[in-house]
Amino acid sequence: MTNYTKLPAILLLADGTVYYGKAAGKIGTTTGEICFNTGMTGYQEIFTDPSYFGQIMVTTNAHIGNYGIHREEIESDSIKIAGLVCKNYNIGFSRKEASESIQDYFQNENIVGISDIDTRALVRHIRHKGAMNAIISSEITDLEELKAKLAEVPSMDGLELSSQVSTKEAYFYGSPEASIKVAALDLGIKKNILRNFADRDVYVHVFPAKTTFEEMEKWGADGYFISNGPGDPSAMPYAIETVKKVLASEKPMFGICLGHQLLAEANGIGTMKMFNGHRGLNHPVKNIIKNHCEVTSQNHGFGVIPDEVRNSDKVEITHINLNDQSIEGIRVKGKKAFSVQYHPESSPGPHDSRYLFDDFIGMIKGELTW
Repeated sequence: MTNYTKLPAILLLADGTVYYGKAAGKIGTTTGEICFNTGMTGYQEIFTDPSYFGQIMVTTNAHIGNYGIHREEIESDSIKIAGLVCKNYNIGFSRKEASESIQDYFQNENIVGISDIDTRALVRHIRHKGAMNAIISSEITDLEELKAKLAEVPSMDGLELSSQVSTKEAYFYGSPEASIKVAALDLGIKKNILRNFADRDVYVHVFPAKTTFEEMEKWGADGYFISNGPGDPSAMPYAIETVKKVLASEKPMFGICLGHQLLAEANGIGTMKMFNGHRGLNHPVKNIIKNHCEVTSQNHGFGVIPDEVRNSDKVEITHINLNDQSIEGIRVKGKKAFSVQYHPESSPGPHDSRYLFDDFIGMIKGELTW
């Protein structure tokens, strides 16, 4: 195990609030938009979720690192969070499947964090004040210097980030002998989405974020998938144009999270930056088409504008959030296209929503019609 000394560290928020704690991970400085996840488990999947790119993660569970790092539980090829804030940073672990400690993991991937923070007080502050930029440092102690560095960090509002986390080269996932071919636009796709497709006899061709519809169309896919990812959907005209062309092709389409927001944008429905967003494993959602409820995994700081969805003559609402009545799912009238704001691949999280992959396959096969 890497030697670890609890050096002092500072967390400074954009509103001037300061927290003092201990260094976690690499000694250094990092910046990003601070947000919190209420999940009780799944920290490794959270760390590697591309949708968290550019964000400092506050974990509300008291213990982080206690079951170590297992390489099979990653959602992308590297840690994507900009930094970590936690209460108890546990380097020792007991799980036999784990290959290394969280400290080894963070040092190897150059991740800066801070521990020994009262995360309950911090989350209450963020809930009241809203998401904002922050800076963590275990090397700079001068608050004025930290404030100057923090002032240079751009707002998440208006940022296009998907092209930074997307694959640089197209690749395949699953069996070439599979009965169904799906073209996936990688805006920050999670590995468990691909696993869910492969488990359903789907061969997936994953394309970089800025691939045109014309280029994807050459493969002859049976359907199209628009993935999750980070950043502001309104700052992605290239992806909105691709979604419009998929809709015009009349091929089945399924979108998750950012893909949901882009489907809305492609139908003239605006998106907005949320006060805090939804990040956790226990968000209640009602499927108003099937009249049932599901517990969902969520991770998003942007959402579709509810009134514009309700007033649209192009889409209809399929799912709503039972906490705040936000729009969690839509389908396009007269098209084989639908999307959800949450994460049915549930990594981490409950499996209540995995039926959506089956619905998409049924739509491709012509077994599901609306």
